[in-house]
Amino acid sequence: MSLRTQCACSCMLQPYSASSSSITLSMRATPTHQRRARPPPPSCLATRHLRRRRAPAGINRVPNLGSAVSTKKAGMSKDTFINLDVSHHRAVAVVRLLRIEKGKAFVDLLNEKANDSGDKEIGYVQRTLGFSTRYLEDRDIRLVTVIVAGTVRWKRYLDYLIMSLCSEEKVFREMEPLLLQILRIGFFEILKLDVPAYAAVDENVRLAKVALRPGAGNMVNAILRKLVLLKETDSLPLPKIEGDDRAQARALSIIYSHPVWMVRRWIRFHGKDEALRLMNWNNSDPHFSLRVNTSKGYTRADLVKRLESLQVHYEESIMDEFVRIREGMQQVLKAGLLKDGICAVQDESAGLVVSVVDPQPGETIVDCCAAPGGKTLFMASRLSGEGKIWALDINKGRLRILMDAAKLHGLDDMITDIHADLRLYAKETTVKYDKVLLDAPCSGLGVLSKRADLRWNRQFENLEELMCLQDELLDSASMLVKPGGILIYSTCSIDPEENEERITAFVQRHPEFALQSVCGYVPREFITDEGFYSSNPTKHSMDGAFAARLVRSTH
Repeated sequence: MSLRTQCACSCMLQPYSASSSSITLSMRATPTHQRRARPPPPSCLATRHLRRRRAPAGINRVPNLGSAVSTKKAGMSKDTFINLDVSHHRAVAVVRLLRIEKGKAFVDLLNEKANDSGDKEIGYVQRTLGFSTRYLEDRDIRLVTVIVAGTVRWKRYLDYLIMSLCSEEKVFREMEPLLLQILRIGFFEILKLDVPAYAAVDENVRLAKVALRPGAGNMVNAILRKLVLLKETDSLPLPKIEGDDRAQARALSIIYSHPVWMVRRWIRFHGKDEALRLMNWNNSDPHFSLRVNTSKGYTRADLVKRLESLQVHYEESIMDEFVRIREGMQQVLKAGLLKDGICAVQDESAGLVVSVVDPQPGETIVDCCAAPGGKTLFMASRLSGEGKIWALDINKGRLRILMDAAKLHGLDDMITDIHADLRLYAKETTVKYDKVLLDAPCSGLGVLSKRADLRWNRQFENLEELMCLQDELLDSASMLVKPGGILIYSTCSIDPEENEERITAFVQRHPEFALQSVCGYVPREFITDEGFYSSNPTKHSMDGAFAARLVRSTH
């Protein structure tokens, strides 16, 4: 298997792809250049359940801005048609969901490109739907992120209900992609966001009519109104948790929107109660951690002062360089704290892996699967200007991002990049290092709260392939360790077969290595009975991660 299989966790989240390729929809009507009439009023029964209330501004519909709408800010031509009848953030969200499904975008919970990403999203809307929307403000971008991330997380749950409310299963199975995404957004808004029912119905019906055709809007109208009635009478057609283990796992996978194989595996390894807690954690809005850049002389107190000036609520971490924030990331990005190299987004679980490495001034360290470089930068900052880190990765583009970040953080003199396949490099080089970190490609089962789409991109078959790759990489990494040196193996997985069992198998193959307890390197609450480092999302309120220290004999 290629080393291009990437670790889903990484201490820095990847922004969505900026690919400009358009998505061809199976059926797309020629856009109208006139405002469409409102859909006919609902029936008396539906009207009683959809009594109009005042919705929050910006949620229920796009205000009428008149014909004099500037297109310059979004980089559009004078001839670009801007449809003011369609909810702009919903149009952007539905196109983003299409792109994610096609593998051309990530969910992007950070929106690190801020307003620049808004320009790109409007361009995607124009190429995909045939019309454009008004410019996205910061609040709109946040709404898009919430809708997209939530819709992706709850996809299995939403699809089950959509199929249940269709006249027959064939209607759902043959539904065109754009129509399905519009229905998913409507269902998510009604069931999980508590958007006023009339607003969710009205706006998604209008989007379907403009982006597809009137008949599609009528279908969305009928299905969403039926959903509203079922919700208000507490009679959603969800499966019952009964029967044998397989049947219960299938029901739980729908109710909590996770793959069946994942549910069964967690129940097997962690028990049913812990499996439910894990799924609830993965479906909740994640918090993010910021690591202050001490290499530029900043302290956590400096970072806290900046956060307070931005009125961003924070919590101090168990690690001196970190703070946690649940809301306010947009203010942090807009203020330039990341762009100026004051701090970086990095989960504490990844920071604790660096604590297991324990970089000391003067040491030589190689990070074997380094990109995009969060752990590399943190290790370099702990060398206090003495020592050297080699960042090795098979992906040249991601290495370039790593070195750009190193320059931003003032650490480029401490880090040398190596573009290579670890398995080939280990055979060809004679260089040995004091410490070798293998942050191995893994399933990423510990970071599903931040990677909303990852649960759907992993198959059970992937695990067997990944474990074979992890064994190969461990064997190769061990060849780079000096006699008496340290090998650190880490993942962002909570799966024992990717973690403890890989170390057990490695030691059996390599008796020259002995397991060393991480006691003294991380707080006791993260140390397992076997001496490994392990963070648990539901227990420690951070990403799941694992690390082991192995010492090479001097003989």
